[in-house]
Amino acid sequence: MGIEAYQQQNAVSDDPYLLILKLYEGLLKYLSFVKAAMESGDIEAKFKYINKSVSIFDELRNVLDFEGGDVSYYLDGLYLYQIETLFSAGIDDNINSVNQVMKVVQGLIEAWKEETGL
Repeated sequence: MGIEAYQQQNAVSDDPYLLILKLYEGLLKYLSFVKAAMESGDIEAKFKYINKSVSIFDELRNVLDFEGGDVSYYLDGLYLYQIETLFSAGIDDNINSVNQVMKVVQGLIEAWKEETGL
């Protein structure tokens, strides 16, 4: 069982398209945790999950291929804007802003699936 799980994990990490999809899906998960923390007034958890979300956006920025054209520049700006929005949302406890970031990420997932056939 252990070897199979290990091989499956390698298969995921060997497919860069699937890895990007997993990062987007992880973002949605952490953003839902941000919202839950805001709703319950858990400041520590709120910033913990905002920071995890920002880390994923940073990782997504790190893998952009700027020699590939305008799309990378567009995505870089989009990711940076989401990071700024999250920091502001954390300070103001603005769930609507978190919802907006989630909507953007959902759109990215749909576009990525369409583009890659995943």
